[in-house]
Amino acid sequence: MRPTRGLICSNHLSYLDILVYAAATPCVFVSKREVRRWPAFGLLARCGGTIFVNRQSRTNTAEATREIGAVLETGVPVLLFPEGTSTDGTEVERFHPTLLEPAVERVAEMTAAAIGYRAHAVEECDLCWFGDAPFLSHLLLTLGCENVLAEVEFFPDRNVYSDRKSAALELREQVAAMRQRMKREAMA
Repeated sequence: MRPTRGLICSNHLSYLDILVYAAATPCVFVSKREVRRWPAFGLLARCGGTIFVNRQSRTNTAEATREIGAVLETGVPVLLFPEGTSTDGTEVERFHPTLLEPAVERVAEMTAAAIGYRAHAVEECDLCWFGDAPFLSHLLLTLGCENVLAEVEFFPDRNVYSDRKSAALELREQVAAMRQRMKREAMA
């Protein structure tokens, strides 16, 4: 069941994640500052109320945590990718705990979520946009794939945590377990 409030923490594979989650559940996204200037995606992100974070600035991170807290107080879910970057889907990277603090302070529920992709004759890693892969060529490759399927799973339990570090560890474990299940099912 999809969460209706609190902080949602997911792995991150591609720019497609935003489109898929936006279709799956109403939420406000947290994104790196650079997305603000992307053609089309930046405009959509700004219109959707995305909270932008300059990961190199502690002052800006503090401002982002205040914004996350304000949205949480309205009852609208906030979706965060605590890995801090998109990956090839092989492993769920360490979750950075800093942006979990607003949920801890407000005793807000946190939900683990996992996303994955499948397509005919294409490996999941080919659908992931990570590292310094050129955007346009990746987008064209993805648009050329047949039968692309996105899968989203929300962990069934909603938890409240007393500290952000234990939250980051447990949420990451839950996401990793869901991703392993997704991969097993994709191979079956």
